[in-house]
Amino acid sequence: MEQGRVLSAGPAGRRGLTVEAVRRRFAHAVAGQRASDPLTIAAMRGDHSLIPGGAPPATALTPAAVLVPLVERPEGLTVLLTQRTAHLAAHAGQISFPGGSVEASDADSIDAALRETEEEVGLPRDHVEVIGRLDTYVTSTGFEVTPVVGLVQAPYPSKPDPFEVAEIFEVPLTFIVDPANHQRQSREYKGRLRTFFVLPYQQRYIWGATAGMLVNLAEVLSGA
Repeated sequence: MEQGRVLSAGPAGRRGLTVEAVRRRFAHAVAGQRASDPLTIAAMRGDHSLIPGGAPPATALTPAAVLVPLVERPEGLTVLLTQRTAHLAAHAGQISFPGGSVEASDADSIDAALRETEEEVGLPRDHVEVIGRLDTYVTSTGFEVTPVVGLVQAPYPSKPDPFEVAEIFEVPLTFIVDPANHQRQSREYKGRLRTFFVLPYQQRYIWGATAGMLVNLAEVLSGA
């Protein structure tokens, strides 16, 4: 994929957090955690978090990991996202981070996130500087997701997997961290009311687990 086809940050990206400020935020967020696991943030959230008295799925959870790529561009930091292809059996057409299930061959969640990112969008792991992670996110479909945060300097090599990825695009970090863009919506699904975050950006509808993780990112970067 040519870099020119990635959505530019636009005017909203011209001001905001610097790369060093982002590094400091994540260093502060993990301060005091176990020295053996410096990227651990001891918290869990998920699809159930916005429902009073909500609880995560009672079934066994499948470990998964995603990369939250923060792209360094002259006009400001952006967040790289993907739009899934329309024919997939699960989450078809939805907006997501690159990632997937943790496999037995993966050393840890970081290794899984970097491997899946290279497989899905062609971004080599040596182009990613891992700086931290967000809270563990539990989905209603039974995944326990570790969101790994990494810095990526543009331009970067990319080659999306045509089976899984319809498009790669970027959203200005300044848009993500603005609480005014964090909407809550509800929808009935299989007889139950589901409440979730939505971040509508231009013609994009970012919702569900991806939106929830972006809200968590905004909280970390705001010091909340």
